[in-house]
Amino acid sequence: MKTPEEIQRQYYTETATSYDDNHLDNIGAHYVALQYASKLMELAEISSVLDVGCGTGRAVKHFLDQGLIVHGVEPVQALIDQAVHKHDIPQSCLTCDTGDSLPFEDNSFDAVCEFGVLHHVANPNLILREMMRVARKMVILSDSNRFGQGSKIGRWTKLLLYKTNTWSLINRVKTRGRGYTISQGDGLAYSYSIFDSFDALTIWADKVVVLSTTNEKIGSWHHPLLTSSHALLCATKETSRNERNELTADYVE
Repeated sequence: MKTPEEIQRQYYTETATSYDDNHLDNIGAHYVALQYASKLMELAEISSVLDVGCGTGRAVKHFLDQGLIVHGVEPVQALIDQAVHKHDIPQSCLTCDTGDSLPFEDNSFDAVCEFGVLHHVANPNLILREMMRVARKMVILSDSNRFGQGSKIGRWTKLLLYKTNTWSLINRVKTRGRGYTISQGDGLAYSYSIFDSFDALTIWADKVVVLSTTNEKIGSWHHPLLTSSHALLCATKETSRNERNELTADYVE
């Protein structure tokens, strides 16, 4: 029986040649997030970026075109091949590896980002911990928000279950013990919200900003927690905050 990781890698290997057509456009949430990220990096005077789970390299290409020093990490070789041959990204800018043990020293990049990756992993904290470890100034998450999905009652119910530490159990039952779902459009996915990572990033950073990347109507002071199915979280910090790094490492273990 295949592991969830094997299922996910097989999905992306088999769909690599059609990945851009199926997942990338110039109006979707990740495109909006990429524009936000660019402006935030410009304001923070970011010069080097690591993209974790870079796929076919859209973000890597985007930041390279802006004159930044960029590296992408991606566990699926077929997607890296697309990045090199279809988007002309230098092989030297890409590494085939997972995000839970990044092959870089502490504080190696000004900014570390991910676009739609954390909802594909069983333990996002492992990835997040590594992102914070190698980031000097900024961590950007562009990902799903379970609390902004479904009916109004369903959103409040999920938030209540999460706050009472029962959502994980309910979700396990809902997915018949697997903890994840499988779809043709997104492969294998877990229930995740960028707000799951909020507390750890507030320890690591000096400032945390959350922006909606979807077109849902606001109409609520709970925006974007209960109104946006997808959002961007940007955490920035001053340099040389070693004590915060140690506290964060303890928190996400």
